[in-house]
Amino acid sequence: MSVSGEFPAGEDREVRIEGDLDAAVALVTVRGHWDLSLGQAVTTKLHKCLAEHPEALIVDLTGLRDPHSASAPIWISAQRAAAAREPAVQMALCIPPHLPLADKMQRLGIRRFMPVYARVRQARVAIAARLPLTERLSVTLPPDPDAPSLARILIGDACLAWGLPDLMHRSRLVISELVTNAVEHAGTPIVVEVSLRGRGVHLTVSDGVAAPPRLLEPVRPRPGRPLDERGLGMRTVRAAAAAWGWLPTRTGKVVWATVQGRLAEPPPTDC
Repeated sequence: MSVSGEFPAGEDREVRIEGDLDAAVALVTVRGHWDLSLGQAVTTKLHKCLAEHPEALIVDLTGLRDPHSASAPIWISAQRAAAAREPAVQMALCIPPHLPLADKMQRLGIRRFMPVYARVRQARVAIAARLPLTERLSVTLPPDPDAPSLARILIGDACLAWGLPDLMHRSRLVISELVTNAVEHAGTPIVVEVSLRGRGVHLTVSDGVAAPPRLLEPVRPRPGRPLDERGLGMRTVRAAAAAWGWLPTRTGKVVWATVQGRLAEPPPTDC
């Protein structure tokens, strides 16, 4: 997901977001000479990335030309926004130590709140060690008609194992739509993963095509089709999930959705 096309032709500038296969860690890469237009593009992309609520965010500034460290306030604001999420998003910067920006961030004391690494690989290893251990189940499926059914079985087993039977129906609806969309429009092997997020579940479907998921029109369900099979199009995801989105990956894309328990109705109060 690049915004390089928003800059004048011939300028080597880019802001790109990339996720991993379970959308847990997002990588934002910024390249080019820092100025107002690049700053606006970075702010927009950081807001979008945090709205996707990954577990961690790595910002690669290796290719950023910022000799006067004018971008420093952007990274400080982003760290505060990441920390304010519930749960908080861990954030790290990648800045080669010889760049003026690295020295600037050091003098601002930002390292106490947001680690700075010389390379993306170092940041990935460090972030992985800091992420909380999470219950996860995953399966790799071929792009055939049985894939949605197999994915529903995985999600149902997860919800029962984690004591969340109230989420099972909606979670199975969502995973059916995501997997069917991948089967019909990607046609590549599909990785399905479900992880425990508090009292909710986080669902991801990864495939080998970078194009965004298609929002299909509802189709009329066939007689005898189980209620939690596909039939209402991707709009089912919008209705059943608390949030959903997608990110490009190195090999295609990952589409994610979070299903949360509904809050209990408050008890009536006496007038």
